[in-house]
Amino acid sequence: MSRAFTKEPDGEQAEAELPVRPQSKHPNYITKIGLEKQKEDLNKLLSECASLKETNKLDNKNKIKLLDSQIIYLKQRVESAIPIEINIQEKNDIRFGATIDLIDNNANKYKFSIVGQDEVDTNKGFISWVSPLGKALIGKQPGDIVTWTRPIGDIELEIISFYYS
Repeated sequence: MSRAFTKEPDGEQAEAELPVRPQSKHPNYITKIGLEKQKEDLNKLLSECASLKETNKLDNKNKIKLLDSQIIYLKQRVESAIPIEINIQEKNDIRFGATIDLIDNNANKYKFSIVGQDEVDTNKGFISWVSPLGKALIGKQPGDIVTWTRPIGDIELEIISFYYS
């Protein structure tokens, strides 16, 4: 059958259901602060979706489907969360939740915090525990050298110090 004879959605019909983002294959470790933020975000999405449903306008149907997809994903992340108590971890080496000060061969300084996958914010220096740099840092101590594998080229970083906040 030719595509010309298929019915496409018009202004009175919403698009088909949106797929839900796939979940990570890694355990969902997260800081307590990160989990609270996820719960806040979920509540905001639920409120926004409820408001749109109350209006019952046709042009909101696609917005509602998008929000529903985001809500399903975020509910799954909150339910699968494994909050890590950072303050009770051993502090002999770098672990989840550590903030690390590093320096490269050109005396450029870097600061990264190892967090859960949903908390990543490279502008704030928050890197995932499953990222190449996160994996390289875990288990290390001050004085150790790690390789930061980047698309623009690898660099060697020396660990100056680390702490948990």
